[in-house]
Amino acid sequence: MGEITLLLHRVAGGEHAAGERLYALLYPELKRLARSHLARAGSLTLDPTAIINEAWIRTEGQAVSANRGQFFAHASVVMRSVIIDHVREQRAEKRGSGQHPVTLSTAQWESIASPPDMLCLDDAMQLLRQVDERAHHVVEMRFFGGMTLEEIADVIGVSVPTLKRDWRRARAFLFEQLGTP
Repeated sequence: MGEITLLLHRVAGGEHAAGERLYALLYPELKRLARSHLARAGSLTLDPTAIINEAWIRTEGQAVSANRGQFFAHASVVMRSVIIDHVREQRAEKRGSGQHPVTLSTAQWESIASPPDMLCLDDAMQLLRQVDERAHHVVEMRFFGGMTLEEIADVIGVSVPTLKRDWRRARAFLFEQLGTP
């Protein structure tokens, strides 16, 4: 059993010191995961450290998976929820309803590149969850979590060919929901 798996077991047993050691060991991988989420979210006023800290706070006191793959899958879901909550807060009426401040130097670039709409993607993901929960989990772990099909197969407990079919079906569903060709 690896050190991370051992620490996950100890954290699940309620050992606080193991949680601190686990955080220190996992921080570089969590930071990579947070950067991946931010790259997909477009320009936000969040940084990877803020996402990791908020995600860690949100999961503190919850049951921690004793499996490394399941832990990262869960961490990915929590990080995505942190980003979605941030986007919703920014789009709130009191925050200018999503309007970005434009200066003379950035006005021309604002019209060229628009970041993907995280709220539309989240709505489509919620619909996917209702239609096919396993495909929803595959998208969370693969697209948002950056996990390989082999890692996901190990976490979910199905074969790689089955996951490939789920992945294709989920992508087609999301493309259709988002109006993307």
